[in-house]
Amino acid sequence: MSIGCCSSLQGSGTTVQEMLCSNVSQALLESNTNDSACRTVSVGFPITMMVTGLVGNSLALILVSISYRRKENRRKKSFLLCIGSLALTDLFGQLLTSPIVISVYRAGRKWENIDTDGCLCSFFGVCMTTFGLCALFLASAMAIERAMAITNPHWYSNHMKTSVTKQILAVMFLLVLLFALLPIAGVGEYQKQWPGTWCFISTGDSKVPGNTIFAVTFAALGIFSLLVTLSCNVMTIRGLIIRCKTKSGASQASKQWERLTTETVIQLMGIMCVLLICWSPLLVLMLRMIYNRMSSHECGLSSTSTNSRTLDCNFFLTAIRLASLNQILDPWVYLLLREILLRKFCIVANAVSNCSTEDQKGTQTVLDALNKQNQNGNKLEKSQSN
Repeated sequence: MSIGCCSSLQGSGTTVQEMLCSNVSQALLESNTNDSACRTVSVGFPITMMVTGLVGNSLALILVSISYRRKENRRKKSFLLCIGSLALTDLFGQLLTSPIVISVYRAGRKWENIDTDGCLCSFFGVCMTTFGLCALFLASAMAIERAMAITNPHWYSNHMKTSVTKQILAVMFLLVLLFALLPIAGVGEYQKQWPGTWCFISTGDSKVPGNTIFAVTFAALGIFSLLVTLSCNVMTIRGLIIRCKTKSGASQASKQWERLTTETVIQLMGIMCVLLICWSPLLVLMLRMIYNRMSSHECGLSSTSTNSRTLDCNFFLTAIRLASLNQILDPWVYLLLREILLRKFCIVANAVSNCSTEDQKGTQTVLDALNKQNQNGNKLEKSQSN
């Protein structure tokens, strides 16, 4: 296209026409990039995520408030406080960020139309950083709380009070918020990310003071939180299995303990799978982009439209979507899944076990009847021979 245009140039206007042709070529490349981005990005995705997140987290908050008021749940109040804080964090994260994304889509995916001075981009980045790290830290707090309750129940019952839990949660939120505000103070930077519908930590601009350290710290804190959650959940599962073996027996209490152990183990396994799937791609890709000095805001430029970088850009968008999906899955994994699906699973399992027990009883009854008939036949033969 550019060759055909430039081949018609003559005389002293060649330089001007070459510049014009290069601009046309660049515009065509950018339009092709935008067209490909339009095919992969849809406004239906943020709308669906916002509605689903609001419904799930609202239901979780209602169930947590009901359970928190029950007297029999005194020992679980710290855990319920963590779950309620997580649901509230995810709810506010959806409320504060999703409307901005939807507004950008309605403006033709042009961030400048709704944010002329860049303040909204900084606000969006602060929300993403704060609610992202808070969700990870709350998952770690719940994992630590459950590990202490199972592995050291006496210390837990004597020292783990609801007032202590509230103080820890308040300090954690404050520290995360202060960390997220560092770019506002000049340490690090929030930039518009591809395809121009959201803002997040810049991973490629090393000229901004402290930007690389800020981005690496975010990724390192997220990975550390994941490792703490996984290790504590493994400790909890191991402690539950050991206690379940010591309580094994035919009593009603031991059967109830086995049922609770099964439910908790399944729940913890679900938590670990969801956290790894949702957060690992984003955190690992951030470290890779920091190492390669690449940022997502460069994805729309024609000079960086190589195959490898295009793949990284698409993967980075998928990774941030997975991290946002964690806000929707959290209430179902932590609360709603256990309240609804696990009980049905246990009912089905009990029904299957009861059916197998009844079959064994029926088979044993038939065998007893046959043995009795054989004994009667032997007695009759002996009496006839006599």
